[in-house]
Amino acid sequence: MTEINNIKMEFLSRSANEGFARTAIACFAAQLDPTLDELGDIKTAVSEAVTNGIVHAYPDTLGRIMLRARLFDDNSIEITVRDWGCGIEDIDRARSPMFTTGGDDRSGMGFTIMESFMDKLRVRSKPGRGTTVVMRRKISVRAAAH
Repeated sequence: MTEINNIKMEFLSRSANEGFARTAIACFAAQLDPTLDELGDIKTAVSEAVTNGIVHAYPDTLGRIMLRARLFDDNSIEITVRDWGCGIEDIDRARSPMFTTGGDDRSGMGFTIMESFMDKLRVRSKPGRGTTVVMRRKISVRAAAH
């Protein structure tokens, strides 16, 4: 599997940047000619990962969030969302449905949604050092129009 293109950007953990991240990933992933459903799944997974960074990594302050995406010659995309925030004490517990460290307005479904919309999901975290989420999705190859 060979990388054919990549992007990397960094932004502040402001809620307005969640929409920016969604749009940037959609534009970049468009090179693989995804269906609207595939694109919607990718955008939703990125929204969840970035929102986790905004809400949970930096609950009382602004911090940095890095978004990286790589395209591969097998028509797949790998997306990394990283923060340098408070980290996750128990990743298994955090990945369980309905668990949240946010308030009553948080559903606790972020990792579950990411996992259901992407083919692979890896989460690495160290308390006090931040969290890295790596997601991968293969895009179906459509027949060329004649």
